[in-house]
Amino acid sequence: MSIDPIQPKPSVVIPQQVAFDRREMSVIMSLYGRMVAAGEWRDYGISCLRDLAVFSIFRRTAEHPLYRIEKHPKLRNRQGLYAVVGMDGQILKRGSDLKAVLRVLERKLIRAVK
Repeated sequence: MSIDPIQPKPSVVIPQQVAFDRREMSVIMSLYGRMVAAGEWRDYGISCLRDLAVFSIFRRTAEHPLYRIEKHPKLRNRQGLYAVVGMDGQILKRGSDLKAVLRVLERKLIRAVK
């Protein structure tokens, strides 16, 4: 009878970087397209970092971003996976449902009709 040596548990695979998947990008780009058509936004940038992914929204290319849509996988079970951050760094909305989090930005599209 032979005793098998204890096999180490497979380590958790840590991704090299966090990124938005196709479904998430579809939701974000749908909102972005409507805001561009309304003349509110002009440019965007995407950053895929080790701990988070960021979709930055600009009024003009040379400025600081108006808003940042952030994806934090480590916060999935706490405050929520997604966050919308304003220009001043204030978190405007946080949650686990991307569409619900982005509603805070869709309110900017609603205008009074004269």
